[in-house]
Amino acid sequence: MKLYQNPRHWASMKALTTPGVRNVANYALVKMHTKIFLGKADEERREERRDHLDDFFDGTMDAYVAALQEGYSEAEAREITHIQANFDFFNHGWTEMMEIPGDELQPHYRRYEAFFVAHDITIDDPLGEFEPDDGVAEAPKTLEKLEEPEFENAVAGFDDDVYVETADGETVVGGDTEEPDVSVTDAPGVSDEDAKAD
Repeated sequence: MKLYQNPRHWASMKALTTPGVRNVANYALVKMHTKIFLGKADEERREERRDHLDDFFDGTMDAYVAALQEGYSEAEAREITHIQANFDFFNHGWTEMMEIPGDELQPHYRRYEAFFVAHDITIDDPLGEFEPDDGVAEAPKTLEKLEEPEFENAVAGFDDDVYVETADGETVVGGDTEEPDVSVTDAPGVSDEDAKAD
């Protein structure tokens, strides 16, 4: 999958792994991801999907932190969560929100199969053990879109590794593995006051 990586991603990683600010960062990142992906959906479908996406992305934040703790790089951990989201979008027939075409779901699953198996994640159950305690809100499916899918926002051909487009526009395999000097206050939703409260 092709991802982007910039200092804000590193700041988000730091915030999500820092006690005292994690909840604030988690909330902001969930809302940010929901807004981004709803922007790819048809306008009349957005509100009916909002609660589902909020709940789903809340679960993926826990998966991201778990992947980091298990030794995956920042880009790999983030890719894992994006793959989970694409499983969910596919299951709902939300093809316009997918970042990869449907025929690349299996190759992406296999690349992280060890992590997915360890946490009971499958294509049919994208969150596995990371499902929030209160579950995930239901949302209407559009399975008819799977009959002749277009995947209009998907980028194909990046299923063999994690590819990262850097700030200067260069696409590299793996992305940066050394954390730059960033502050948790550079993460979405985290203020100087939040950082002081830690």
